Amino acid sequence: MIEMSMIENIVAFKVLQRAEAGLNKYGTTMERSDLTKLEWLTHAQEEAMDLVVYLERLIQDEERDKGEST
Repeated sequence: MIEMSMIENIVAFKVLQRAEAGLNKYGTTMERSDLTKLEWLTHAQEEAMDLVVYLERLIQDEERDKGEST
């Protein structure tokens, strides 16, 4: 077994938690076969767009906080 850092262990644990939550919510795993490749790509794109929105929010917060401290 490979030794991981504490950060990697935390990420691995979070992946397990998300897998469990997904199984509870959707009743299936990522090995499901009911979605087409296009549907998988669309889901991934939607998740990526959400990530960009979260990043922009944090950037705006940091820029605002930096402006307030000068």
